[in-house]
Amino acid sequence: MMITNLKQPTISFTNPNVLRQKSQIPTSQIVNFSPKICRKSDLLIQKPLKISNFDVIGLGFGNGFLRERKSVIKCEAYEADRSEPIDDEVVELPGEAARKVKIGIYFATWWALNVVFNIYNKKVLNAFPYPWLTSTLSLAMGSLIMLVSWATRVAEAPSTDIDFWKALFPVAVAHTIGHVAATVSMSKVAVSFTHIIKSAEPAFSVVVSRFLLGESFPTGVYLSLLPIIGGCALAAVTELNFNMIGFMGAMISNLAFVFRNIFSKKGMKGKSVSGMNYYACLSILSLVLLTPFAIAVEGPQMWAAGWEKAVSQIGPNFIWWVAAQSVFYHLYNQVSYMSLDEISPLTFSIGNTMKRISVIVSSIIIFRTPVQPVNALGAAIAIFGTFLYSQVSVCDLDRNVVCLW
Repeated sequence: MMITNLKQPTISFTNPNVLRQKSQIPTSQIVNFSPKICRKSDLLIQKPLKISNFDVIGLGFGNGFLRERKSVIKCEAYEADRSEPIDDEVVELPGEAARKVKIGIYFATWWALNVVFNIYNKKVLNAFPYPWLTSTLSLAMGSLIMLVSWATRVAEAPSTDIDFWKALFPVAVAHTIGHVAATVSMSKVAVSFTHIIKSAEPAFSVVVSRFLLGESFPTGVYLSLLPIIGGCALAAVTELNFNMIGFMGAMISNLAFVFRNIFSKKGMKGKSVSGMNYYACLSILSLVLLTPFAIAVEGPQMWAAGWEKAVSQIGPNFIWWVAAQSVFYHLYNQVSYMSLDEISPLTFSIGNTMKRISVIVSSIIIFRTPVQPVNALGAAIAIFGTFLYSQVSVCDLDRNVVCLW
């Protein structure tokens, strides 16, 4: 049981008429000194409370009558064994620490899966230079995983309608173009170079939003684009194995993903679909759109000849590489969408920047990509500009564009 001790100071009056007019003084309002609850911890303080200060302000008496009375009460409480009032601001939510750990696990898993995907994807493309089929296999594996998960009730299937798929269609078109363009770029240039160019996506986002949507941005956003553009340009002109198709593929991927996010924000407002299921539906629709174009551009005959050549050169490991890049592509995107459910778009944007750094560094080490000091400087400037952009952007979904590739 909670015990509350109330101690009121003695009040002295210099006007003797007050005692005779005692019956005319209104009964004081009842003050409820309920036990103090720390909202941040949601725990009831199980210690007795004492009143450290009790002031009734505004009592003025004259000519024996109550002239004015204001019920302004200042009350502070403290624990019986403490001399200072309770400060509930220092009490931390019991679930806050667990939430931070959960987000940290999401980020670490997201980065690790993305690094593994890029490594296996590059290995496959080096031995099997057919990016359209490689992109199709990535989407097919993710779609298969989610269909099996829904059928076995491992994951709860989303509740969708025709309006959902109509809103998702332009998102899937942009996602498909961006995915294929990035894979084409990866087949022609180093992984590190592709991701350096893709770090310029914020610049595309600002340009498209400014000139096509009429949005305005703070001055800091425009200034943050200068190191992004300058760093990417410096890295491009100093790239030892520069390829125009690879460069244009990364640029087209940037533009496509900007439109993907714009369409997503416009069409998916109010849709109650979890991040994991949203990406699953996006993969399925993108697979349906991509398959006929992949057959038309490359075709089964080219795939059969290339597959036979790759297996003869690499051996059975090539099949594992294809399976791994397909599985890890879906897994890292799924985890990224799941993390977006837990954090703000600004935090996600920062995490995406750090992800790109980990991919660039790990790919340079694993593939032993030759890098000139000037090229490395350009990459560092571009990544730093991307980080600045994420810091100065408006912290809401309408202004933060995130790239998941």
